[in-house]
Amino acid sequence: MGQLDQQRARIQEDLRGLIAGEVRCDEVFLQLYASDASIHQIKPLGVVRPRSTADVVACVKYAAAKRIPLHARGGGTGVAGESLGPGLVIDFSRFLRRILQTEADWVRVQAGVVHERLNHHLRSRGRVFGPDPATSSVTTIGGLIAVDGAGSHWLKYGSARRHVRNLQVVLADGHVIEAGREPLDGLDSRDPDPRKRELLGQLAHLLHDNAELIARKQPKSRVNRCGYNLLEVLGDGYLDLARLLVGSEGTLALITEAVLATEPLPCSRGVALLWFDSLEKAARAVLEILPYRPAACDLMDRRHLSLARETDERFEPLIPRDTEAALLVEQDGSDPLEVREGLHQLIDHLRRLESAPFGSRMASDQADTDLFWYLARKIRPVLYRIRGAARPVPAVEDFAVPPEVLPEFLVRMQNVLKRHQVTASLFCHAGQGQFHVEPFLNLAHSDDVRKLPGLAEDLYREVFDVGGTISGEHACGLSRTPYVRQQYGELYDVFCQVKRIFDPHNLLNPGKIIGDDPQLLMRYHRPAAPASVQSQSAQEGQHAPEMRNLIELQLDWSPVQVAHIAFACNGCGECRSQAPEVRMCPIFRIFPAEEASPRAKANLIRGALSGHLDLSTLTSAEFKAVADLCVNCHICALECPALVDIPRLMAEAKGAYVAAKGLPFGDWVLTHLDLLGALASRLSALANWALGNRRARWLLEKTLGIAQSRKLPRVASRSFIRRAARRRLTRPTRRSGHKVAYFVDTYANYFDVQLAQALVA
Repeated sequence: MGQLDQQRARIQEDLRGLIAGEVRCDEVFLQLYASDASIHQIKPLGVVRPRSTADVVACVKYAAAKRIPLHARGGGTGVAGESLGPGLVIDFSRFLRRILQTEADWVRVQAGVVHERLNHHLRSRGRVFGPDPATSSVTTIGGLIAVDGAGSHWLKYGSARRHVRNLQVVLADGHVIEAGREPLDGLDSRDPDPRKRELLGQLAHLLHDNAELIARKQPKSRVNRCGYNLLEVLGDGYLDLARLLVGSEGTLALITEAVLATEPLPCSRGVALLWFDSLEKAARAVLEILPYRPAACDLMDRRHLSLARETDERFEPLIPRDTEAALLVEQDGSDPLEVREGLHQLIDHLRRLESAPFGSRMASDQADTDLFWYLARKIRPVLYRIRGAARPVPAVEDFAVPPEVLPEFLVRMQNVLKRHQVTASLFCHAGQGQFHVEPFLNLAHSDDVRKLPGLAEDLYREVFDVGGTISGEHACGLSRTPYVRQQYGELYDVFCQVKRIFDPHNLLNPGKIIGDDPQLLMRYHRPAAPASVQSQSAQEGQHAPEMRNLIELQLDWSPVQVAHIAFACNGCGECRSQAPEVRMCPIFRIFPAEEASPRAKANLIRGALSGHLDLSTLTSAEFKAVADLCVNCHICALECPALVDIPRLMAEAKGAYVAAKGLPFGDWVLTHLDLLGALASRLSALANWALGNRRARWLLEKTLGIAQSRKLPRVASRSFIRRAARRRLTRPTRRSGHKVAYFVDTYANYFDVQLAQALVA
């Protein structure tokens, strides 16, 4: 056992004695938590899944004593690598997912509650938590607050910052405080919490001394998630500590609970789709739409729309083929007629302009409205289905500019992409000027790896020139932290002081927001598929030279195919969805843990192929426990945005395990049920007595794992094949005409003979 293994074993043993939750430091779990939906990968030291705030406190105090970094994680859907790191990952999504209290206009929840589950709970009360990220079905509230998430309806609801009333957080020394709008007038020695009093005093002094600098260095964009939010935190006699912590990415404190303001559900909604023959016209139209106070206004490019037509036949008649861009605009209100009339007035106004759309469609009933939003939210992840070496790379996808400069900035952005000879997909929350741009790059190719930092530099320079921000809602993380100083200049030093006040030993998610590594964007990038796997000309059965020589494959396919499937998973986390309207992994629904997600299986196989997992891990009990959580239902293979065939990977993994280890006795018996059935049929009286005897059933449970409460079918005294032979049904017939061959299954042959007889009849 190496030194690092000894360290992990000691950490696991220590923490299991301190907390009631789960602690895992084995190689399998470290690989599961080494990546997210970003391009990055860092293997942690261990994984902690707390059951309570007390568990979080114990973990933080232990880490502080040992100087071990901590990284908070929710659904693991971040695209900037904000939850990755070499220390202990604290997974809040496993157990801390209770809705604790619901009142008329607010709700108190634990950090691991999934956003969609919260709104499902609120919907029955006519309320909603407004910020709506595209990954609502898997994003946790803690993660949403940590990145100050927003989404398409920012125009109506704003970001999470607007709705957070109070936070329960654990500080870097393990101290628990309630953070809200804190009065400063009574900040004296009589305060019952000296740690909180000290914290507020230091922050108030720092923010007061730098008030002019903070105001002067803010971007002109409507949204901004870069750095720490220091604006409007210090007021007349108060300091809004919760507002400061929102968007801090777990670098200042760990969020365990949150009190959130809720809004009434709109009584009526209407959506318009507007078609344009150029991106520039669509961008100019946005400025005409904003005075109508839309609830949402999103822009989609030609690639997005073409993919929609190819993916879902419902969009073929809906989207004209000559469409270069589309705007989706939503209005809501209390009266359906008023909403429809408002959309009609908007469309009539746009038709009189030079940048008029050449067509439009409106929807006001629920089914059509949901279809239009499906186009905006669910088609973009399908980009990952595109075959070929170059894939969409989520690394520079979250900048924002003032909406007033959208037309001008689109030209600047396209010029940067042309200069670097890169194509990209574009989706834009146009109403707030927020861009989601993903360049198509091949990160297995050294030229493209070198190209990405230069592309980011040039793109961000254009963003700064128009007063924008490099992050609107997706965190700084590993992707954007190297550019935070460029955006803020001397204000960056104030950020560093804020970090020191909260976390003097730099233990909470170090390297995010505050960091001086200029190569951070590409330092930890996740392994891409080997070049020979990506090659369209790779011959069937060819073994990629970069791949590890694994144990002999059990299925009829090549190692190249195995690698192609494993590396196709981009970690988006859609397979973690528990939304009732989404078909996804049934095992994850009843066991919502990372190892139960289909994504976890792809991570393990990719880890083995890329050399990050030792080959012996594939035949370990830990690996088998994860593989056994796939029941081969194939739902994930159908619903995955990238069409990753996880069931096929797991069938291969299970076959490889059995080839190396053999089957346990109980499994061996059940896989030879035909032999067992033949024997039981010969001794049917004894077999049926045993199936009804309590002691015999206890023995079956202990030897074969068949639960005593499981109802088992009685064995027939004579099998169907024997009965058919007596009727000469097993012999060839000389009759002319159509003939039928009946392949009798084991159940019908030995247990339910009447079923087989009925079929023959």
